[in-house]
Amino acid sequence: MKNMLFLCAFLFSLTGFAQQPIFTTAKVKSATVYYNGAELSHAASVYIPAGTSEIVIRNVANRLDENTIQVAVPASVTVMSVQFTTNYISEYDDENAIPGIKIVRDSIRRVQKEIAQIGIEKNVQEKTLQLLDKNQQVAGANTGMSVTELMKLVEYYKMKQTEISKTIVVLQDKQELLNKRLQVLNTRLETSTQKGEKMASGKLVLQVMNDSAGTIPFEVGYTTPLASWSPFYDLRADNISSPINLMYKARVAQNTGVDWKKVKLTLSNGSPNRDNQAPELQPWFLNLNYPVTGYSSYAPAALSKVEGRVSGIALEEVVMVKKEKASVSNYTTIKENQLNVTFDIDLPYDILSNGKMHSVALKSLELPVSYKYYAAPKVEKEAFLMADIIDYSKYNLLPGEANIIFEGLNIGKTVINPERTSDTLSLSMGRDKKIVITREKIADKSGTKFMSSYKEQTFTYDIVVRNTKKEAITMLLKDQFPLSTDKEIMVELLQSDKAKINTETGLLSWDLKLSPNETKKIRISYKVKYPKDRILGNLYQ
Repeated sequence: MKNMLFLCAFLFSLTGFAQQPIFTTAKVKSATVYYNGAELSHAASVYIPAGTSEIVIRNVANRLDENTIQVAVPASVTVMSVQFTTNYISEYDDENAIPGIKIVRDSIRRVQKEIAQIGIEKNVQEKTLQLLDKNQQVAGANTGMSVTELMKLVEYYKMKQTEISKTIVVLQDKQELLNKRLQVLNTRLETSTQKGEKMASGKLVLQVMNDSAGTIPFEVGYTTPLASWSPFYDLRADNISSPINLMYKARVAQNTGVDWKKVKLTLSNGSPNRDNQAPELQPWFLNLNYPVTGYSSYAPAALSKVEGRVSGIALEEVVMVKKEKASVSNYTTIKENQLNVTFDIDLPYDILSNGKMHSVALKSLELPVSYKYYAAPKVEKEAFLMADIIDYSKYNLLPGEANIIFEGLNIGKTVINPERTSDTLSLSMGRDKKIVITREKIADKSGTKFMSSYKEQTFTYDIVVRNTKKEAITMLLKDQFPLSTDKEIMVELLQSDKAKINTETGLLSWDLKLSPNETKKIRISYKVKYPKDRILGNLYQ
């Protein structure tokens, strides 16, 4: 009885194992892309018989977070298990997923069958030849045969051996041709399978139970790390009297192994994998450090990098099913949520899985701005055109690079950084070569004196600004003097030419108005006194 039960269980397991899986291909319907990652939503449908079935859903990302997999089915279907894999091996999958592969497999089977038949026939011919050789030896040993009879027998064996040998040669030629044909077919199969694996990417294997047979719709969702986006902008201005036209754009890239075709795209500055644990404050201890002189907070952190090109970024224009660049803003909705900002795009997009950056136009905004020039000749002896945007938070700007197109010319790049506490956002629109600035040390007003135990150094600089433009300009000019954090180092500002002085930062600022072809000169002078046996390493910055 035990043996009988074991046999029944074994046969039942064989039956279950031999059950052919049911394949279906999912289509990407929507994608919510984050700075690092994406949430993908797929739709699929397949006919399922009543009872238990194994469903294989192809065309999902080749890497995903299995904890985020969601499968939605009608109430009549129960999903018993879900498994993600990239190595699902099944000849049924290959034959259904890759067009023409079944034909190749059938051809291989036919060729293999012909090779086997030729092998059998060749073996029979070789055995017959061996038998003739043995019979010839027996006949030769029979001395009772006459010479005539023996000659006839020898001729017969000779004729049959020749005939059989020729047949074997023909069979060998056929076998070689078929082996070459089989090699070609196997290479074709291997190439097709590799191509199919690349196309098919990941798979979801579902064990489901269906109450009644019918076509069942599936909705599948998950997150994948193999996609990203970053904001960037185009800033256009005709002159310093016109507003800025800001085109909000995005660089979107994905390498999920699945091409997104006619996908509803949503971009978010949130993160699908962000740690949601509330932070706790720890004790805050202060310590001493060397002071560092820096740039003005008004200008970008690295003024010397305002101009130039960003290298190493290959942008690929996305394909929109409905291409209307002039009215792209009408199809993008910006939503400011409690924790993030999202951009919902109603136009269906095609974004290929090639890892390349795809440029997506989001929103066109007209920003009222006020223009002024800015210069910090201690760092850069050039003037930068700055555009001030008041109450910029209502535009939902995100940190990113911006192309500057001023007076119809692409003059370089700048950086938009809205993550500031001030209510005014200053954008650097580039350098203006028509404003000439010099900053020179005045030798006869500078020098060093030695006292009994102290060394005293005086520094005097003239800053000259000339406006060679045809229109008047306003300029914010900034410089600085050093600060002391040591009681043995004494700093005295001797001359500032009516500058606004920030004694906490050591910054000097002037609001200048220059008429066409007007030149203005500003002098600053300060004195530093410190022990003569000490060295101030950063005094000459």
